[in-house]
Amino acid sequence: MYSSRAASRSWTGLFLLISALCCLFSPSLMVKHENFKTCDQSGFCKRNRAYADNAAATSTSWTSPYTLDPQSLSLKDGQLTGIILKSIAKDAEPVRLPLTVSFLESGSARVTVDEEKRQKGDIVLRHDSKARKERYNEAGNWALVGGLELNKGAALSNQEEDGYTRVFYGKEGKQEAVIRHHPFGIEFKRNGETHVKFNDRGLLNMEHWRPKVEKPAEEKKEGEEENKEGEAEKKEENSEEKGEDEGTWWEESFGGNTDSKPRGPEAVALDISFPGYEHVFGIPEHATGLSLKETRGGDGKYSDPYRLYNSDVFEYELNSPMTLYGAIPFMQAHRKGSTVGVFWMNAAETWVDVVKAKSSPNPLSLGIKSHTDTQTHWISESGLLDVFVFLGPTPQDVIQSYGELTGFTAMPQSFAIAYHQCRWNYVSDEDVMDVDRKFDKHNIPYDVIWLDIEYTQEKKYFTWDPLTFVNPIKMQKQLDKRERKLVAIIDPHIKNTDNYNVIDDMKSKSLAVKNKDGNDYEGWCWPGSSYWVDCFNPAASAWWKTLFKYDKFKGSAPNTFIWNDMNEPSVFNGPETTMPKDNLHHGNWEHRDVHNLNGMTFHNATYNAILERKKGEVRRPFVLTRSFYSGSQRSAAMWTGDNLAEWSHLEASIPMVLNQGISGFPFAGADVGGFFGNPSKELLTRWYQAGIYYPFFRGHAHIDTRRREPYLAGSPYTEIITQALRLRYQLLPVWYTAFHEAHTTGAPIIRPNYYVHPDDERGFSVDDQLYIGSTGLLAKPVTKEGTDSVSIYIADDQPYFDYFDYTIYQGAGHHTVPAPLEKIPLLMQGGHIIPRRDRPRRSSGLMKFDPFTLVVVLGKDGNAEGSLYLDDGETFDYQSGAYIHRRFSFDKATNSLTSINIGTKGPKTDAYLKLMKNVRVEKVIVVGALEIWKGKTEVTVSEEGSKESARRRKAAFEYHEGEKGKANWAVVRDPKVGVGRGWKVDFSG
Repeated sequence: MYSSRAASRSWTGLFLLISALCCLFSPSLMVKHENFKTCDQSGFCKRNRAYADNAAATSTSWTSPYTLDPQSLSLKDGQLTGIILKSIAKDAEPVRLPLTVSFLESGSARVTVDEEKRQKGDIVLRHDSKARKERYNEAGNWALVGGLELNKGAALSNQEEDGYTRVFYGKEGKQEAVIRHHPFGIEFKRNGETHVKFNDRGLLNMEHWRPKVEKPAEEKKEGEEENKEGEAEKKEENSEEKGEDEGTWWEESFGGNTDSKPRGPEAVALDISFPGYEHVFGIPEHATGLSLKETRGGDGKYSDPYRLYNSDVFEYELNSPMTLYGAIPFMQAHRKGSTVGVFWMNAAETWVDVVKAKSSPNPLSLGIKSHTDTQTHWISESGLLDVFVFLGPTPQDVIQSYGELTGFTAMPQSFAIAYHQCRWNYVSDEDVMDVDRKFDKHNIPYDVIWLDIEYTQEKKYFTWDPLTFVNPIKMQKQLDKRERKLVAIIDPHIKNTDNYNVIDDMKSKSLAVKNKDGNDYEGWCWPGSSYWVDCFNPAASAWWKTLFKYDKFKGSAPNTFIWNDMNEPSVFNGPETTMPKDNLHHGNWEHRDVHNLNGMTFHNATYNAILERKKGEVRRPFVLTRSFYSGSQRSAAMWTGDNLAEWSHLEASIPMVLNQGISGFPFAGADVGGFFGNPSKELLTRWYQAGIYYPFFRGHAHIDTRRREPYLAGSPYTEIITQALRLRYQLLPVWYTAFHEAHTTGAPIIRPNYYVHPDDERGFSVDDQLYIGSTGLLAKPVTKEGTDSVSIYIADDQPYFDYFDYTIYQGAGHHTVPAPLEKIPLLMQGGHIIPRRDRPRRSSGLMKFDPFTLVVVLGKDGNAEGSLYLDDGETFDYQSGAYIHRRFSFDKATNSLTSINIGTKGPKTDAYLKLMKNVRVEKVIVVGALEIWKGKTEVTVSEEGSKESARRRKAAFEYHEGEKGKANWAVVRDPKVGVGRGWKVDFSG
């Protein structure tokens, strides 16, 4: 029986849960700002902003109190070590901060600063806390997977220079780190030019450990009024930190919760400047434009820094630096001719200020132009100062270097990049099967149907509601007939109830996150009272794997995959709708140290669990996550969370998904149609036309919305949506090839203008259109109501052709492209070859052996090139050579189209080629066809490996003269060449 105190806590929790649910179902669609901190309400952010203000106000006299001891410096095998000394109170011993600068073989550099007293455990924790004494130093164990080989050729400069240490590193020693001793700072140079500066403005601040000195209570004088609430937060007289507000050093309250802070103040902060760079990108997730705005107030600027603190922010607002569900602290700075980047590897709550300082040249300085420096200020609540620097010089170089550290996108199963149908919730297994049948009845393709939390028995994961999901195996067998899949939601909160083996097991094995006292933490989420699995604990992850075995998760099948939601973690009655920061994880690390990693540990565990569901069944997992960190791309896809069925949210989705791509996590999408609210039929249609360009493409809706499956829209909307879906399926070879490129190089799957045209200054901030992979396909989704045309920005002088009717657009600048409701604005850049599959099917799995069409789009020089990657779309056999990777080239000089192998043979190559031997190219379309072909009726085809009589053969050829404003085009019909073999089509023969 519960004690009265326990019962009181339960009723309080129930009240908070009901309040949270009432907020969720409120008809007023707006974020509850009072639930989330601003910088002024976050003690360490406010302190460090004040520190920056003080430095700026006293700039002529300001000196950073951090000095590098030159006698401590040592460079060995590519790693420089030393001690930074922080000056504090007069006559006090300086604080010792161990410094490590690692110069990596990749050309990147890593700067790490620790705190000696905490490192040695030479501190005392308050409140008899069980928390670790060190600064959190395990983020790299989760985020990093490679790229850490040291550049042993890194060398000190031969020239001695007082107050500086210079290290040359990278290829041919063209990169340089200039380390200033007093005050401590670093400049990173490439080819003699400075691109990144650390502590240039003197904002480095590591809040060192100090004991809390309790003041004796002062006796009140006669007649003195009672102290007012808040006066207890006065500064301590004997503190060496003069003039600093100590009110949030030792504890901090927000929203009725108090954070105990057993280690006291421990924030880390650093200013990082990019001289000569006006545009910075990255640090998702925020509902903002691609080029980051300034954050220090003013017209069109934000007044708060960008916040990285994974949070459940439903009904989030747009054009805001407010935190959302995930955090990737990776930023790129870009200008014509150069891209550089930094990765701030810290998993604690982090704020980033962005300021752009414009300089005007002296009128007497001939030839010197004005320029802009972007100055950023990074502030984290705890942990190490641990920063990677990437010196480019191209966007591709920076993103690939980051990917080599944190891992590239997992190669998905082919179904995962097709269309997903979801809502909260399909109400029964019969409902699911009915939706499946209706997609077939209306000839609408889809691959995956999803189940939200209502499929479970009383919100208990790994169960099925016995009244509504009576026969889940029968349901999945029906899906499997069309090679379709099921995705079911499983969240990290486990219902605390009787007669539930999962929670009983979790408790008995002590696998839950702990509260500050070391007891299992109890909070509230969808099931009510819940415990959270602690996937930082290897034992918890190992246990988690067992739950997905088919004999444990009864009713699941090989075509069942998983959705991890609420893994920020979302806690309805917690501070800022998440866990208290003084909770404890495995190893007694506080939650404050690891918060932004939490979601990734959970979806990593789920990925590994799916991988091992059955011995001998090795299939690529599919996991969707809402919360993420650097490295999440290795095991999950993501979506942008609880958006609204409004035109503005459709518009915002494009830069949000683009930003994910350039930040190393390209398998991203947004809820098509909007999660909250009911879209008009026009908005729904336009959202599908935009959604086909999301790498992760899913329609989703809230439980209170009207049903909106595509077949319910009615004519002409259903037909238009169906055509959009078929375009996605037609171009699946393009998407799969782009995913392979992301998997092997880290390249974004959809790409912004600056990435494709890095020297086009007018297009650096363009974020409402996108390129698909390396194909030259340029899309501009319609995102405004009542639109019948769009303005597409073209950055180069290549000809661009309308995908559907070959209308020509050429010349740098904006071009008006017709976009009535039934039209999807999509252009093809000259110089590319686009592989596609033209036969409409009901799912991607049914397309596996379909023939290909190659669309050859000639560039201004008459040439074109493209590639195709294929594997079985299911297993890991591609790692043993079971794939086809071809490069197609059209050469005007030889008047021929060729296919050559660019793959590497492995032990399973021959078997896969045999499996695919009958898959052929059934058509070649040439856009911008050469006039010399006019009147030609056949071409000559030759193929390797064919019988002698078939090695050279004729294929039918048709030439079409373009109407006014449209390109000439030609068709080679059924050249009968295998997609996995080498061949040549000779247009002169």
